[in-house]
Amino acid sequence: MRFIRFVIAAPDPTSQVRQGVFQAAAALRDEGALSDSEDRLLQEVFSWFTKNLPKPEKFSRKRHSYHRDERAIAWFKDTATEHLKKIREVVGILEEHGCSVSMLTSSRPGYVVYEDEYQVVSEPFAETEA
Repeated sequence: MRFIRFVIAAPDPTSQVRQGVFQAAAALRDEGALSDSEDRLLQEVFSWFTKNLPKPEKFSRKRHSYHRDERAIAWFKDTATEHLKKIREVVGILEEHGCSVSMLTSSRPGYVVYEDEYQVVSEPFAETEA
């Protein structure tokens, strides 16, 4: 199985790896940089994910971790075709605003701390490009 992650160049302050597109798009929205139609589309996509993607229960291998210890990152499974299609709508918005988005793939995303039908959340191995 392959795992897929969409990222921008800026590092995420929590995980210290490249920031995912959900956070990057939310930042654009919060800055007021989106047009009304882009804002509506983003709201629709975020709502779709809220309904169709389980919320991970864990972001750390540690039993009693605090948010600052949560270094795990989410990857889509390559079989999550509908989710991958939807995330590309977020990628499109980011690219319209000059954000360069990279698609990473890996067969070894790291130490898996959470898994469901569509995604894994893992603490990356040292050699994992994240």
